[in-house]
Amino acid sequence: MVYYDVVDTEDVPETDLSEIDEIPPDLTIRGVDDALGTENIGVKLWYFEPDEEIQYHAHSEQEELYYVVEGEFSLKLGPSGEEEYVDAGPGTFWVAGPETGHGHRYVGDDTGVVLAMGAPRVEDPGLDPHSLDTDE
Repeated sequence: MVYYDVVDTEDVPETDLSEIDEIPPDLTIRGVDDALGTENIGVKLWYFEPDEEIQYHAHSEQEELYYVVEGEFSLKLGPSGEEEYVDAGPGTFWVAGPETGHGHRYVGDDTGVVLAMGAPRVEDPGLDPHSLDTDE
């Protein structure tokens, strides 16, 4: 079976996460994955105002790939106790594998936009990287 779909960003509804108590952070997203009906990969556009962030976290199964569409970000990447801080602007990609700590803060002045893709597309809530046993 061949499957494909096409959607324009403006046709993907925005969701204000501040209106959903169970889902931090309080950012606005576009669920591209829902609009396209993907089964194996999660795809979101995240919108940031100055000083908004996705806090340092990890996932048990999911590998995440990020791409800065607009704005300037400060990334926090790596295992607990070995985190590195990296500046990222438009055109920058970064990836975090399962159980790898990652987070980013928007340090620009206007609206920042990050494309985030995660696979497999499963419910994989954030873990505290400081609680992961890195000796295994």
